[in-house]
Amino acid sequence: MCLAAPLLAAFLSSCAGGTGGAGARASPSVRVAVSPATATVATSSSAQFSASVQNSFSAAVEWRVNRVLGGSGATGTITATGLYRAPDIVPGMAVEITAVLQADANRFGSANVTVVPPLSVSPRQAALTTSQKIQFQAAGPGIGAAGVNWAASGGFVSASGLYTPSVAGIHTVTATSRSDPAVGASAAIYVTDFAGHSSWRNDPGLTGQNRQEFALNPATLAAGLFGKIFSCAVDGQAYAQPLYAANLAGGSQIRNVVYVATEHNSVYAFDADAIPCRQIWKTSFLDDAAGVTPVPASDVLGSGISPEIGITGTPVMDRVSGTLYLVAGTKEASVSGLPIYLHRLHALDLVTGSEKFGGPVVISAIAPGSGDGSDGTDQVPFDPLAENQLAALQLAGGRVYVAFGGHDQANLFHGWLLVYDAATLQQTGVFNTTPNGKRGGIGHNGAAPSVDADGNVYVATSYGTFDANLTAPFRKNFGQTVMKLQPSPILAIANIFTDTFTPFNHSSLSLNQTAFGSSGVLMLPEQAGALVPRLAVVGAENGVLYLVNRDDLGGFTASGSDDVVQTLNLARNIYGTPAYWQDTLYVAAAGDALKAFSLAGGTLAGAPNSQTSAIFASPGASPAVSSNGAGGGIVWVLDTSGADSDPAGPAVLRAYEAANLASELYSSALKAEDAAGPAVRLAVPTVANGRVYVGTRNELSVYGLLP
Repeated sequence: MCLAAPLLAAFLSSCAGGTGGAGARASPSVRVAVSPATATVATSSSAQFSASVQNSFSAAVEWRVNRVLGGSGATGTITATGLYRAPDIVPGMAVEITAVLQADANRFGSANVTVVPPLSVSPRQAALTTSQKIQFQAAGPGIGAAGVNWAASGGFVSASGLYTPSVAGIHTVTATSRSDPAVGASAAIYVTDFAGHSSWRNDPGLTGQNRQEFALNPATLAAGLFGKIFSCAVDGQAYAQPLYAANLAGGSQIRNVVYVATEHNSVYAFDADAIPCRQIWKTSFLDDAAGVTPVPASDVLGSGISPEIGITGTPVMDRVSGTLYLVAGTKEASVSGLPIYLHRLHALDLVTGSEKFGGPVVISAIAPGSGDGSDGTDQVPFDPLAENQLAALQLAGGRVYVAFGGHDQANLFHGWLLVYDAATLQQTGVFNTTPNGKRGGIGHNGAAPSVDADGNVYVATSYGTFDANLTAPFRKNFGQTVMKLQPSPILAIANIFTDTFTPFNHSSLSLNQTAFGSSGVLMLPEQAGALVPRLAVVGAENGVLYLVNRDDLGGFTASGSDDVVQTLNLARNIYGTPAYWQDTLYVAAAGDALKAFSLAGGTLAGAPNSQTSAIFASPGASPAVSSNGAGGGIVWVLDTSGADSDPAGPAVLRAYEAANLASELYSSALKAEDAAGPAVRLAVPTVANGRVYVGTRNELSVYGLLP
């Protein structure tokens, strides 16, 4: 007899003796099980599941993820054969894999899945100096109890993941699962042998380059892996550029240190890498009990620095002797009850902040002359209240160079360049730019005197007396002039015809109080094959860039035809010093875009080859450049126009691809959490070892690769 399938169970039961009989047997229940019952799957990875069916004439199942046939992008997908693929990001809910019997939807089995990030190495990227070590950790599925094997390039990594670099460059650290060698992950390591920023804009020629920066490049910035990472509070405005010392040995530690000087006459040494900020030492030159304070801005006619004046010029560092040189201005009580004003040259130990070489020494000088402030005996003394130490200090040939100019509206000042022995702090040279006249300050809007390979020192003066009608040896006043001075046997101009340049329109510039030397004197690398290979660039407040021959600066011609290599009129005030990298000059004049001008055959292109869309309001900027040699160039610029607001707005750090300034890689203005402290005019960013350090009115703002 042939029975239909649905009647089979009842028939068998009746044949066995009828319902409820003593020999009756219950039907075995249908069971569906999924294997494995639990699983951990990395994002974007796959896992195979299988279903076993018992007591069913059909074993066909349908696969579902969180009850959705075939799954979804949010929780993962699964094929008809049970191959599950996790989503690209960890879902915000539990994930359940279900195999449903096709013959009976009420029969199913399930498995629980935990979706996790893939095997990862942390930190995922790191910037190191050659003396630093870093501990890496591996996490993720597939590691298991067996752990991982570590491998590295450019150094050694221990079995526990401690990496020690051996050579500068871009390297990788890789962790591979011991249980599954196909599972692995890597981290990028950027190792630099850059010794640090020892002076303003990094080199005696003021080029503004750091060519040993591996971590910061267009790719890492474009990936959105850069931002503000910490800050360090300071007690005053930081007009001085932060200086950076790599691999500084102190006590039992070797670490990277950043130095910040303030107008409140304090110098800070911070751990350059510690998050949150870690202060190593602080040295103050104030003494409240003795009445030693910064100089109140109200005591100085027309000071552009407010409310107090202390340390303005960027210090200079000597890594060989481990010394930081700086000048601090103070107001002090005297026996007579009248205040006295002093500038002192300090030499601080880089490790401890303590004074060295018998310092500090009080700065004083006398120059023969009959100009402003003359004492009536044809001697012009140095006036500490009238003089403004704005220009950065310079160190070359064992000599510390300190330049002075005046304050905006003061008159009884001169330009001074003073020289001190770096080992003894004894004064070895004095040069007054206008001994028989007035003004002619050396301020450079913060730039240092520059020094060429032969040890010659270059400075440019602002408006003041110029002896247009006198010639050697009677010409003594050099307002509105760029000068090359020899440091020995005495600090002097060797030849006023070849070692000075004064523009033909100096008189009208001075009449309008427009400074010629409104920037530092940028030394360009020797231009091989050019008719004039040894060049320098100096900017004027009237917007003209002068390209001059360092072997013959051009002297003075009253005819209206300056004897220089080239002039380039930007039609915007120039206050910042241009930067140079790879045959390109980068200029950010006030109220203008940052522009790149090619230099070929010893001549600047008449038009920029690229420029930014952003406009840099007054005072413009002094850019800096970081690169990995000839590649990976980034131009860093601070927009400090917020300094003129009340209250001051934040400094804005911007980064541009050096090969194409139209490509903005980063702006701190785009995220509230990236905002720097309140701006200080013409501040210069310091770029080193994957970090950018920015001095502001109340903090050191630090940017770098994000964790």
